[in-house]
Amino acid sequence: MDPVSHAVTGGLLAQCVAKRHELLWASLIGAAAGMAPDLDILIRSAEDPLLNIQYHRHFTHALIMVPVIAGLVGLCFYPLLRKKLSYPRIYLFAFMGALQGGILDACTSYGTHLFWPFTDRREAWNIVAIMDPLYTLPLLGFLVFTLFRKNPAWARSGLIFALAYLSFGYLQMDRARNAGIELARQQGHEFHRMVAKPSIFNNVLFRVIYETDDHFHLNAVRVNWFGKITVYPGGNAPIFKVEEELNGLSPESSLYRDLQRFSFFSDDYLYRLPDNPDGLGDFRYSLLPNSQETLWAIRYDRNRPHEHVEFKVMRDVTEQKRETLRTMILGRKLD
Repeated sequence: MDPVSHAVTGGLLAQCVAKRHELLWASLIGAAAGMAPDLDILIRSAEDPLLNIQYHRHFTHALIMVPVIAGLVGLCFYPLLRKKLSYPRIYLFAFMGALQGGILDACTSYGTHLFWPFTDRREAWNIVAIMDPLYTLPLLGFLVFTLFRKNPAWARSGLIFALAYLSFGYLQMDRARNAGIELARQQGHEFHRMVAKPSIFNNVLFRVIYETDDHFHLNAVRVNWFGKITVYPGGNAPIFKVEEELNGLSPESSLYRDLQRFSFFSDDYLYRLPDNPDGLGDFRYSLLPNSQETLWAIRYDRNRPHEHVEFKVMRDVTEQKRETLRTMILGRKLD
């Protein structure tokens, strides 16, 4: 999730194990440790545009790294707080803050190497949006109220709320996915896989994609908290077969490796950009859940196999798109 959500969740978890006089420092240490895994955004290269997406939410988000991150954060705080807190207490708060980093990110749709190095699988449980104020703001209230009342019981209540909200997000995702299965059945489609991903800022509107032999089929599905389901059709797009594009390319070439890396990153949800035959988009993500405009893509020249691909982030946020998103979140008809 976003850094604020990690800071709030990390601070709240640290408060859960703190004593009354430790609450302020526990909050600060937990918040810092909660954000620490996202320092992987600094891993980037001007020569290799895919290096950042390859290592974002990679080893720093793995569960096995939690003790290491906690130790490093603890060492940063210890010189400042050694007269107030022992190192074991500082480490405990840092550990609690770091613990949620990879787990909370795995609850989103991006993909997180939670179990590295034992597997390269990217965990994406699709139960909460990358940014969701309905999750973050109540937790912030619990964190502040805990400090104000100097009572860790409020932090534990906040943790219960967080777990309940994420559990409800799973139920919403499952309902959206079941709606997608019914849509495929109505179309007479046999699908190979189905995914429902929450759109930004909410847990009612999902981007639902299912894959047949040759096409991705897209619908935005709004799952009302009280049962009503609304569908906004998004059409379909031909699947890009990366294996076919790799034929004839040297495995040692930059283009060969970059196509494999982008295919792995996108979980093989690749399609040709309609306006650019040399561009490949990640079909999983768009600002509008029924739109085929991707959030990011690569462009390349097959005649230059030893050059890295060009990575583009395409977030053309217009007022019209904002209004369309609001309309769908509220369950209204589109013009």
